[in-house]
Amino acid sequence: MRKIIPLILLLAGLAVTIIGILSTQQTNADLSPVFTGAATDKAVLTIILGSIIAAIGLTFLVRARRRV
Repeated sequence: MRKIIPLILLLAGLAVTIIGILSTQQTNADLSPVFTGAATDKAVLTIILGSIIAAIGLTFLVRARRRV
């Protein structure tokens, strides 16, 4: 039971990160870098938050394995 929640966090973080990466490659997001030189703020924030969630899940998963 201790490994389920960290595993869910890890998978959710990876999913959110992938969604953020895919959103930077959409056709409507292609115009933003032309004018601003950067990806949209929402896409970057999604990638960062997804990475943080995945890192938290991975950390708790490793700690749960050490306790067993």
